[in-house]
This record gives sequence, structure tokens and C-alpha cells, in this order.
Amino acid sequence: MKTGSHLHDFADFREQARRSLPVRVFDFIDGGAGDEAGMVRNRMSYSERTLTPRVGVDVRDVSLACAFPWGRAAAPFGIAPVGLTGLIHPQADRMLATAAARANIPYIVSACANTSIEDIAHASGRAPWFQFYMPSSGRWEPLIRRVREAGCPTLVLTLDAAAPGRRLRDLRNGLSLPLRTGLRDLLRNPRWLHDQKSGPPIGFPNLPGAESLSRGTSFSELMASQTGGAMTWADIARIRTAWPNTLMVKGIMDVRDAEQALALGVDAIVVSNHGGRQLDCSPAPLHAVEGMVQAGVRPEALLVDSGVRSGEDIVKALHAGAGMVLLGRAFLFALAAEGPQGVERLIQQLLAETRTCMRLVGTARIEDLHKTVGS
Repeated sequence: MKTGSHLHDFADFREQARRSLPVRVFDFIDGGAGDEAGMVRNRMSYSERTLTPRVGVDVRDVSLACAFPWGRAAAPFGIAPVGLTGLIHPQADRMLATAAARANIPYIVSACANTSIEDIAHASGRAPWFQFYMPSSGRWEPLIRRVREAGCPTLVLTLDAAAPGRRLRDLRNGLSLPLRTGLRDLLRNPRWLHDQKSGPPIGFPNLPGAESLSRGTSFSELMASQTGGAMTWADIARIRTAWPNTLMVKGIMDVRDAEQALALGVDAIVVSNHGGRQLDCSPAPLHAVEGMVQAGVRPEALLVDSGVRSGEDIVKALHAGAGMVLLGRAFLFALAAEGPQGVERLIQQLLAETRTCMRLVGTARIEDLHKTVGS
């Protein structure tokens, strides 16, 4: 693995990850659903958005600190839930959680993580947020009880996975578990193969019943078996009653759904199309945020992900009305490119880029973005 002196942005991390990983693993991270048009729209929503700078403002002391009714963070971004990180490194979940804890930014552990929430909390020194899928059995009480006992401060209900997205790259690559390795991996990706062989087999300790799946199960089949339970508003209301801490719902794209979730007592919503990995014809979440702001949803109740690549993108999302921004692929590429140092490097780059962008557009505080930045 090279030193990170050449890793300056998302494209650099992505290219180094492409060189470091087998094609089928890289494609799992890089790919989306269908023709991947949704991924293109996600990126275009950011690349086409402009910010008109204001001048004559004292921006010598830019603060990225955030305070919400549901918590505080050192910066307005965090690590989105990403499953099957063990394909990159056996310790990936611990590495991501530890880097986030050091930076005091949110880390959401995926239900499809390859490390238990208890082990992640022990390794990082703090309990993560937990992403929850409705099990196909419909029995959610035992897992939520476990998450509460682990000390997780926030439960994130994922609503956009009633069925697994049709991810053509994974289908064409025949991605299945356990991951098959061979001489080709030894010759092309020796460090990756060494890491895989040095760690435990990939498992899903946070998915009840996943251990009973047969060998050779595709990831799509795994997701279908574990997330096939349709989560209704009645389920959300019952979970709200049972869960005493912060409750968020992820995968909201329609203003009417946002209003209904908040009316049920949900603390915040994550506007998301799963990074373009579920419904290929979904609109870009950044545009959906603007509609929700117009409907009166406040920034403290709005998080957004999908398509975010840089500090400038973070500022654009905040300017659109979001209070917090989540990144997934970027952190996986950073991890694949440079291990835990890559994750730390990306966090520092995002902090620097966000501060620079705020200075250049003429605002020193996140809460001032709507008042001081033109569009």
C-alpha cells in the first residue's frame, strides 16, 4: 500500500481502491442499481449546484461544531451505514468506528456489518448509532432490546429496502458468500488476500438467523432474507413507543412521508436513495431536501446522504437545508486505499474543505448559511 501523499480527493481514493481490491469487491462498493442512472443524478445534483459568495464577512474563526436536540458533533458530517465492509478488511467496522469516535462525528453501524455492535463499541470507546432493517419475520423486539442494552444512542430505521436493489455488477460478478479467493487474487491483490486470510470468515452478527444461510448465498439473497419485512407506519409507531432514545428514519424522499414520520414522534429523517443502490429511477436526495425545507422541516430534523464527495458538497447540502450530511462510499474507498490512516486522512480533508468553502462563501457558522449565502 502506497503512502497517502497522492490521495487528495474522492477520485484519488477511488482509484487507489480500484488498484487495491479485486474487481468484484470494488464493484460492490462502486456500483448501484440498474443502469446506475440514479447514481449519476445524485452526483449531478451536487455538481450543478452553485453557491454565490458574500464578501466583507469576518471568517477568520470558522466553527463546524453542531448542536441538535438529539446530540452534538464536532462537524456536520458522519459515516453512513455501509454493509459487508469485511470484504475490504476484517477489521473495517472497528476502523471506521474508531476514526469517527476520535473525530467526534457520527458513525452508523449497518445491520449488515461484519462485527457485532458490542465489539464495535468496545473497540471505539463509544456505542455507535445502529441502522435497523425490519426482519422478514417481523419480529423486531429482540434486536432492538439488544441495541438498547449495547448503549446505542440512536436507532436509524431504514425504510427503502422492502426488496434488495437489482445491482447488475454484483449479479454479473457472481458476488456470494463465502467469498471465493484463488491464485488470481494472490497475484493481483496480495495484501488484500493476506488481510482476508488473517481474519475470521465474513459473518453477520447483528442479523438474527443469518448464520443459518447456506454457503454460496448471494448478497442479494441474504438481504432479501433479512430485510424482506415491510415496515409500516404502525410498526414505526410501535418502535417509537419501545425505543427511549433518538429515533431516525432513513430512506425518506417524499415530503408527505417526512411529515408523517415527524408526526409519529421520529426525531429526524435521513433523506436518502441508498446511494443509488436500490431504486434506479429515484430522484436525487439533495433536491428532495429543498422540498422538505419548503414544507417547513427544520435543519435539526434533516440529514442527507447519497452523492456526497467533498467538503464543498457538504456545504451545498447544508445550504439546501440539511443539518447533517452522511458519506458512505467515500469512507470505504479511503479504507481500501490506505487502511485506517486513509479514513483519518479523509476526515481531515473533509474538515479542511468544509472550512475553506465556508470562508469563501462568506459564513463562519453553519447556522448562518441560510442567512448569508446566496444561491
